[in-house]
Amino acid sequence: MKLSELKNNLSTVSTLTFVQPDGTFVPRHFHITEIGLVDKHFIDCGGTVRKEQTATMQIWVAEDYEHRLNPSVLLKIIDISKNILGDTDLEIEAEYQSETIGRYSLEFTGENFTLVPKFTDCLAKSNCGVPKEKLELVEAETETGCCKPGGGCC
Repeated sequence: MKLSELKNNLSTVSTLTFVQPDGTFVPRHFHITEIGLVDKHFIDCGGTVRKEQTATMQIWVAEDYEHRLNPSVLLKIIDISKNILGDTDLEIEAEYQSETIGRYSLEFTGENFTLVPKFTDCLAKSNCGVPKEKLELVEAETETGCCKPGGGCC
């Protein structure tokens, strides 16, 4: 989700809710502790120099159970962060505590924001020998059927 989409979606809801990938809600007493700019300058495994720039928003849950952040306050926080983010319509990622700090894309369902898991990937598959299409594994069979699960040959 782009920053502009986040701002547009925030203006359509009266309450601010985030849904975790497993379908459970982030506790309603969460805080947005920071909005930042991340510049990533790296070389992929094929030797290509790359740059990425994203906006990040950290979601943190404390023990102040009465705390509620409403959409208009988050819009004000985003507006203040313009000094750092500039005018570029960046992708926004959410950081949320899982086993470690999890990085998520955001989607909007019309009333909730959903944390969508991000995954690692090879950006230079042709240089690494990784096939473009996923290979389909075919189960091998012999007359005795020993290559089947439970067949006893492995």
